[in-house]
Amino acid sequence: MRHEEILQLLHDETLAGNVPAVRAAVEDGLTSGLEPARMPFEAPVPSLEDVGARFERGDCFDSETLIAARALHGALDILRALPAGSGAASIGSVVIGTVEGDVHDIGKNLCNIMLEGAGFTVVDPGVNVPPERSVEEVARHAPDVVGFSAFPMTPMPMFKANITALKKAGSRERVIVTVAGAPVAQESADAAAALRTAEELIEGCPDQVAA
Repeated sequence: MRHEEILQLLHDETLAGNVPAVRAAVEDGLTSGLEPARMPFEAPVPSLEDVGARFERGDCFDSETLIAARALHGALDILRALPAGSGAASIGSVVIGTVEGDVHDIGKNLCNIMLEGAGFTVVDPGVNVPPERSVEEVARHAPDVVGFSAFPMTPMPMFKANITALKKAGSRERVIVTVAGAPVAQESADAAAALRTAEELIEGCPDQVAA
C-alpha cells in the first residue's frame, strides 16, 4: 500500500472511530517506511479537526467526537512507544486538569487527546484538583500552558482560586493560563477550539489569559 493510501485510510478510519483499523494502518505505515511524525499530523489529527468543526456547526454530537478521539489515541499509543528521535517532536507543554469540586473529565480528555495529537506534551493531574496541586504540577513540569476545566457552574470560583494560587507561588507570569468548560462559553467550549487556542498562544505572547 502506498503512503498516500495509508494516510487516507488513517484519516477515514479515525473519522469512523475504528480503533483496530487505525492501529493496523499505523503499523503498516511504520513497516513501509512512512515517517512517524507524518502519520498523526497528516491523517488522524486533520480527521479529528474535521469532526470538531462539524461539532461547532452542530452537525455532530460529543459522542462522535469522543469516538474519533479514541481512534486517534490508538494511533498515538503506538507512536509514543517509538524510540526517542523518531521525529515526533513536542511543540509545547500543557498541564490541564479539572478543578476542585468537579469530577467531569470527558471534555478535558478530548482536549488532551487533540493536544497530544497535534504535538503537545500533556500532563493531566486528573479531576477534583485543588489549587495547591495545580501549583505543584506547574512547579514540577514548567509547562507553557496550564489549563483549568469545569463543567457545571458551581466550581467556577475555582478558576480564580487557581490563578490566585499561581500568583502567590510566583509562577503566574511564567505560564499561559486558560480556562474552559460549559460555564465559560457553551458555544465554543470544545476540544477543537482548545487546540487552536493553545497553538495560537504558544506562538504569541506568554502572558496572555484565554477563556
